[in-house]
Amino acid sequence: MSIIVNLDVMMAKRKISLNELSERVELTLSNLSILKTGKAKAIRFSTLEAICKAMDCQPGDILEYRNDE
Repeated sequence: MSIIVNLDVMMAKRKISLNELSERVELTLSNLSILKTGKAKAIRFSTLEAICKAMDCQPGDILEYRNDE
């Protein structure tokens, strides 16, 4: 079981750079990069909400569950 972060996919669809998203959600580039690469262990709901608001999307557009079986 794993949670897949599709932030890079949504950023490409919305044509938004990491720098621009970082400014919009007031998160550091390094923290946003960790989330984008899927290396994050957790995400705050407030961060997820800010990302969804900035990119006009739903949490399910960014996070995906995959069963590894």
